[in-house]
Formats: sequence, structure tokens, C-alpha cells
Amino acid sequence: MAAVAQLNGAVNAGLRKGILAAADSRRVQRFVRRHGMRLGAARFVAGETLEDAVSVLRRLNDQGLWANTTLLGEGVLEPAHTEAVVAAYREVIERIESEQLRANVALKLTHLGLEIDEELAYANIMSLLELGSFVRIDMEQSEFVEATLRTYRRLREAGFDNVGTVLQSYLYRTPDDLEDLLPLAPNLRLVKGAYLEPAHVAYPHKRDVDAAYRRLLERMLTDAGHTAVATHDEQLIEHTLRFASEHGIPNERFEFQMLYGVRPQLQRDLVRRGHKVLVATPYGPEWYPYLMRRLGERPANLFFFLKNTLRG
Repeated sequence: MAAVAQLNGAVNAGLRKGILAAADSRRVQRFVRRHGMRLGAARFVAGETLEDAVSVLRRLNDQGLWANTTLLGEGVLEPAHTEAVVAAYREVIERIESEQLRANVALKLTHLGLEIDEELAYANIMSLLELGSFVRIDMEQSEFVEATLRTYRRLREAGFDNVGTVLQSYLYRTPDDLEDLLPLAPNLRLVKGAYLEPAHVAYPHKRDVDAAYRRLLERMLTDAGHTAVATHDEQLIEHTLRFASEHGIPNERFEFQMLYGVRPQLQRDLVRRGHKVLVATPYGPEWYPYLMRRLGERPANLFFFLKNTLRG
């Protein structure tokens, strides 16, 4: 059994590397962009327009689920382009409020100009937080972690309580980052990590990533302000519930977060058990890199996509 598990792990790791490498292939990108929505990308992406996304958010709410939404895109390199991104997010926030949707926004700082100027990104995110709705700052590749956390701390110290961020269990640095943030009583989402990082930066083996996730999760549940447990791993979900029960941590202190199109039955089951479940529901024309990361995280998603491709 151990040998089979090791082989499966090696196969999945190889597939993940191949998928993430394909994300940079122009030929693959052209094909997937042309046919992807029809062939299965719509399972993971709530369409290309805000109207598409609002329809999906409403349907999720009707099922008892919460949601966040993200305008897909990152790595903006022109200051003027960030103005359009901020305007789009402002429209999203206003639409969520006007329709009284149980939803919020998650965004990447590189989409707001982090690679151009950290101060530009800070000003852009601050302008959105001033609308009063909760916004979560997503985590990106390891090269952006320091600036992302620095921006989060600055916003909290400036009096913004309606902002959260994300920590990734596969990074070696994350335990220290968590300890630095705990005095802020932070609202944190814990993920395993979706980017292909070198072995000197991140754990290369799933068992180590999972073990780090458990340690970080317990620390967050005990001392963070609010914890978003972002996983589809049923063992980690049950570990969360067991730990919370044993330590008297109320349901209001944590929630589960999952991806649109991944384990929807599990999402509804947790709602029936009385837990808050938020579904990450991105949209937008720049959906290709996001889709490739979703396929890379779970190779079974690749087989779903390929099956639809063959049917097409």
C-alpha cells in the first residue's frame, strides 16, 4: 500500500508540474482560451462577465452557501490599467450590496499594481476598503508574500478591520508570518498553496504540506480572530471540527472555504451540518491561468477537462 501511495504521489506531482508548465505554453493557451468554456472551464469559472458571476452567486446563496468573487487577472504593469481594475471591483462591491448577496471580494495586489509600485497597490486597495465591505487580499507567488503581508499590516494599523489575507502552508516561512500577524487578531484564510515553488522555499511533498497545514490550523483556531479553512480534504475538515469541539471554539470563529466546481456535494453537506461554507467563485476573461492552477492542484480535474475535450 505504501508503495502504491508513493507511486500515486509521484504521478500526481509529475502531472502538476506538467500542467503548470503548460500554463506558459502559447499553443495550449490559444486552444484552451478558444474552447475552454465549452469544454469544461465553466465548471470552475463563473463566466466572463459580472452578470454571469452575479447569477452564480445568487444560485449559491439559494443553496445556503456564502461566496466570494474575484475578477481574474494579475500582473498589471501599467498604472492606468489599475484604474480600470479598481473601477471594476468598485462595481462588483456595489452590485453585491445592492443585490444583498451573501458574498464579498477577494483580489490580488499585483492586479492593483504591486509590481509597479507598492504604494500604488496600497492606495488602490485602501480606496476599495473605504466602501465598507469586507475584502480579502489573496496570496500570490512567494516573491510577493512579504509585500502582501506588509500591506495587510499597514491597512490594519490604519484602522481597517474589513480586510483579511491568506497564508500558504507549503511555505517554510509561514509559521513565522503567522506569529507576526496574531497580535492583530487577523482574519486569515489558510490554503496549502497553488504555485510551483522551488524546494528551498516550499515543502515539495504533500505529506509535509498537510502536516504544516494541521499545525498552522490549530494555532489559528486558537489565537487568530477568524479562520477560513480553505480545503477540500475531508480529513482536514474533520480534524478542524474535532479540534474546535475539544477546545470550545465556537462556529462563529471559523468557516470552510472551497472552490466553485470542486466538491459541491461536500459543500452542501457541511451547510446541512450547520457550518458556514464560502465558495470562491471567480469570473472574467482572464481565466486561463486560474484554470491551469485548478487543474494542477488536483489532477482528477484534468481528467474531467480532457473527457469533455474528447466529447467535443
